[in-house]
Formats: sequence, structure tokens, C-alpha cells
Amino acid sequence: MLHLFCKKIVFIIVLVILSEASYGQVSGKDNRNFKDFNRKSYYFGINIGFNNSGYKLHQSSFFINNDSIRVTEGLNEIGVNMHMITNLKLGEYFDFRFLPGFSFAQRGFEFSAVSTQERIDVRKIESVFFELPFHLRFKSEPYKDKRMFVVAGLKYSYDVQTNSKSRKTLLKIAPHDFQYEVGVGMQMFYPYFIFSPEIKFSRGISNILLYDRVHNEARVLENVASQIFTISFNFEG
Repeated sequence: MLHLFCKKIVFIIVLVILSEASYGQVSGKDNRNFKDFNRKSYYFGINIGFNNSGYKLHQSSFFINNDSIRVTEGLNEIGVNMHMITNLKLGEYFDFRFLPGFSFAQRGFEFSAVSTQERIDVRKIESVFFELPFHLRFKSEPYKDKRMFVVAGLKYSYDVQTNSKSRKTLLKIAPHDFQYEVGVGMQMFYPYFIFSPEIKFSRGISNILLYDRVHNEARVLENVASQIFTISFNFEG
């Protein structure tokens, strides 16, 4: 169900890009809107999107030798992102981008038993992340008021729900996280704004699992890293 939803979103983005490309060829306009925006050294905007958040898990030696817990899997869920955009031009083809904002996500863990192959426990973690992404974007030559781009950078996130009393889980996850991000997208220049659909992948570069000697469910894991797939829509001007 989750993968089907993501495929539908990607399909819609592809249709929008193809329709815009066809319109540009028919209308015959040659970068008229792009030239207006290209005179600006900086501009602002908003970013709205959907995320598919989960964990990349690495089992410990205790997991291998344990006789009661056999399978530990990360569970992915759909969430929502909302960010502000500050874009600074660095020459003709590069931009520096700062996108502070919030991400609403839900991730989880599933533990299964060796003997019965059935679930021992499923724990979902609801989070609200305050995020500070810093990106460098490389853009192609414009064509018919459109421009492809690739983006890469680092992101710091803090889970503001870490100390929530409603959160009950056998695993303790650190509130601070650092991730690298890579993505691709397309700018579409209109008279009053720039619309940019974007697909991005994020992976944590640090272990966010806090060691716990008490629960066996926690001891079967050695390393936990964030893993996020994001589809977003940028409106800038």
C-alpha cells in the first residue's frame, strides 16, 4: 500500500513535467519568465511535501545468538513536511539553500519470535522534527522556461516529542540526528513564481540508538540510522 502511494505521487509528478514540457513547445516562449527571475540574487519560498520515514537496522551479536527473538524489522509510514526556503545564487549554475521547518513522521519496529514466527511486539514512534537542512543545488541550462537540477547537502533534525509522556517504546532513540541528502527535481518558471517538484533521499550518518541493557528487544540491535524518502513541491518567487 505504501509503495503504491509513492508510485502514484511519482507518476503525477512525471505527468506534470511532461505536460509542462509540451506546453512550452507549443507556446513557443523561450525562457521569458526565467530571465525575469534570473536577475534576482536571492529569493524565498515554501516547501510542502510527503515523507516515507523508516529505520536502517543493523543487528548485534546478541541478536544472532538469541533463542527467543529472531526477526527485527523497521516499519515505514507516511508523514508530512513543511519548510521555509531561502535561496542564494552562487553564480549561473549553483544555489545555496537553507530550508528550516518541521517534519511530521511515524516510524516503528517489529519483533518476531523464533519458535512461533509470530510478532512479539510492534512499536510505532510518532515524531515531530525541527529540521535545519543546508543544500547546494546545481542547475542545468534553461529550456522553454524549465530547468533540471540536482541537490545535495546535510540536515540536522531534533525530535521535539522525545520527552512526550505518550511515547511508550522498548527502544530509546536519540532526539538529535544528522543526515546527508541527495535529490533531483525540475524548476518551472511562471510569471509570478517558480514551481519545483523534487524527489529526495535522506540517510542518517550517526547511530541514533541509545544503548539499553534492560530489554532484550533493545539489545538485539547494534546500530539504527534514519532513512527517509521525500516527495516535495517548492513554490518560490
